[in-house]
Amino acid sequence: MQAWVLHGVNDIRYEELPVPVPREGWVLLKVKACGICGSDIPRIYDTGAHKHPLIPGHEFAGIVEEAGSAADKALIGSRVGVFPLIPCGVCPQCVKKRYEMCDDYNYTGSRCDGAFAGYVCVPAANLIRLPDNVSFEQAAMLEPMAVAVHAMRAIEAAAGDTIAVCGLGTIGMLLYMFLRDAGYKDIFVIGNKDFQKKQAYMLGADDAHYIDSRKDDVLKRIKVGSGGKGADVFFECVGRNDTIALGLNAAAKGGKLMLIGNPHSDIELMRNDYWQILRKQLRVQGTWNSSFTLDDDDDWHYVIRRISEGEISPQELITHRLGLKDLEIGLHIMRDRSEDYCKIMILQDN
Repeated sequence: MQAWVLHGVNDIRYEELPVPVPREGWVLLKVKACGICGSDIPRIYDTGAHKHPLIPGHEFAGIVEEAGSAADKALIGSRVGVFPLIPCGVCPQCVKKRYEMCDDYNYTGSRCDGAFAGYVCVPAANLIRLPDNVSFEQAAMLEPMAVAVHAMRAIEAAAGDTIAVCGLGTIGMLLYMFLRDAGYKDIFVIGNKDFQKKQAYMLGADDAHYIDSRKDDVLKRIKVGSGGKGADVFFECVGRNDTIALGLNAAAKGGKLMLIGNPHSDIELMRNDYWQILRKQLRVQGTWNSSFTLDDDDDWHYVIRRISEGEISPQELITHRLGLKDLEIGLHIMRDRSEDYCKIMILQDN
């Protein structure tokens, strides 16, 4: 098979490798679609992975080709999405089925080989079957969609709340999509690119609720637009000191700040920003990953139902579709910001 192999920082190569063999409890997946995640860029070009060599890629879907256990043979031929986090199954969090907080997890595409390849081996327990009307490229976006839904459900916004979403990358856009689908109306979206504005308007934003942080006084717009109270719920999808401070100052008294964005650097709070937490009695919460328990009410099943029912169309956010051999083009677009993009998808006809 062909695969992109990360040998070290800024050293990723397109190579021919043997097709992997699934071990007990795992299956071999023929990869049909794989998205490039924003976290893949620093992993490949700045920090490296947990081990090298490694095949990155953790947002993917495909067809089960082989099974390492007789009990899993019935999965062969199934169209599936894949939860990339591989929990240990024995730690206190796993016992509570909070697998996303596992104390000793493995992770497809960052700690073990992922899906920037023709084939990948994954645990059978991490599969979710796809309805016939859910495409592979839609299913390859299950992971970021579930991350967005996890944050939305965890913060428990009330009907009628004023909500702000700061940061309109893939997660922020998906979060906005799901908030609208869940029935929330008063949602401010904060971006800093003309392309983000175009996409937000495509999803339903309007002049009253789109805020361009390059030109607008964001805090004033939220205060005025909310009748002076501020945002009851503020989703921070950037991971920067200034946007976290913005969230604290824009939040209403008794409001909630949900931190989603991966930090770009050390996070420090000025005293006056910290005072906002105390004096407004804010609830500040973090979120990471998503719930995958194989129960009907987990984040992944929530997402796949909304796609299957035709209520959510994540493919609207795919801006680039590339073949596997051209993956590096997509990596460079994201690294260099040489073109407008939201989700870059790798599709395979193998």
